[in-house]
Amino acid sequence: MRFTSELIRLDTTNRGGGDGWERPAAEYAAERLAEAGLQPQVLESAPGRANVVARVAGADPSAPALLVHGHLDVVPADPARWSRPPFSGEVDGGLVWGRGAVDMKGTDAMVLALVRHWARTGRRPRRDLVLAFTADEEDSAAYGAEWLAREHPGLFEGCTEAVGESGGHTVHATAADGTPVRLYPVGAGERGTAWLRLRAEGTAGHGSKTNRDNAVSAVAAAAARIGAHEWPVRLTPVTRAALDGVAAATGVGASTADPGFDPARDTDALVDSLGDAAELVRPTVRCSSAPTVLEAGYKVNVIPDRAEAGIDGRVLPGAEEEFAATLDALTGDRVQWRYQHRSRPLQSPVDAPVFAAMREALQEFDPGAHVVPVCLTGGTDAKQFADLGIRGYGFSPLRLPPELDHGALFHGVDERVPVDGLRFGVRVLDRFLRGED
Repeated sequence: MRFTSELIRLDTTNRGGGDGWERPAAEYAAERLAEAGLQPQVLESAPGRANVVARVAGADPSAPALLVHGHLDVVPADPARWSRPPFSGEVDGGLVWGRGAVDMKGTDAMVLALVRHWARTGRRPRRDLVLAFTADEEDSAAYGAEWLAREHPGLFEGCTEAVGESGGHTVHATAADGTPVRLYPVGAGERGTAWLRLRAEGTAGHGSKTNRDNAVSAVAAAAARIGAHEWPVRLTPVTRAALDGVAAATGVGASTADPGFDPARDTDALVDSLGDAAELVRPTVRCSSAPTVLEAGYKVNVIPDRAEAGIDGRVLPGAEEEFAATLDALTGDRVQWRYQHRSRPLQSPVDAPVFAAMREALQEFDPGAHVVPVCLTGGTDAKQFADLGIRGYGFSPLRLPPELDHGALFHGVDERVPVDGLRFGVRVLDRFLRGED
């Protein structure tokens, strides 16, 4: 709890485009790790854009290493909209309040507390752990995980798997018979990021004149087509496992393995039948493309000679070529498009021993837990570490009460985390990360 509050009080807002400052939190994390007898390295990719990496020696040097990563930056917070100052780290009502409480300084704090506990008690993990606290995850990772993977790959030598954010938290659902169900989604895949820039050039002129070469009209029409496009269903192995796992936990009596199940025809109905748990899988049965930015002109009575738009695209594994071909068709000859930022989609095996170990750790401290793999709708630093051949999972364990919506807390107003939830997370992480004694 204390570490969470103290990290929140360090304003590490990332406004994007290189405007960030993680150095204070990096120094804080490095100090806590050094107090645990580790030798952390603070690595700056640019002034103030600091990362921290440390290795915890395991009891079995022949075992492959595990990467544990968390980011230090947070998204902006408007104090006028919050009931408490967003960087106060206030503890009230059994909750720690502030930007980063959930995303993800609470998890960073759990890892720091755990390794210090090991140092005090003489415990150690079975396999080597590489701890990485990164900059710039809330933008492009160019100053954080991407830079670390490119410039310092040796720090991650021996790592075959990684755990990071977005997974292992409680999702409260209702079974078909009306009984409550506690789901714990674990990230085993991610849609790829495809941030797009659309551009059209036209003929400038007076707004009162007829103009058949209007760049604004061309870009607006293309953006509307992209936003309205209904992407086809594409069920990856992870999403099939998610659908079947949630369906089994909630007792809806359906499965993608049922004879005659047709993904194109039946997936939406199966998702709808999942009730409160549907949003765990609904965004990941398709690619997506959401118009988010329109830029053109400077005066209402002047037709500009160019217009641009931004599109947030997300791409399922195996659908990269289809996505690009669809964009070509939707934009047509009149509008050009390019990738402004791109990262590949990910899939990790759900039958791997590491996934079983995460399930067992959660069920030890919540015997009623239903642990299901999911594909994450967005992206994490796991994409950057995947370039080093490291398979990534989303596992930031946190027990939440029904009144707290985990998804709404991410980047939301009045972000907060239960103190008891953090304590639960530390116990689960201890069980999982130590492995066999």
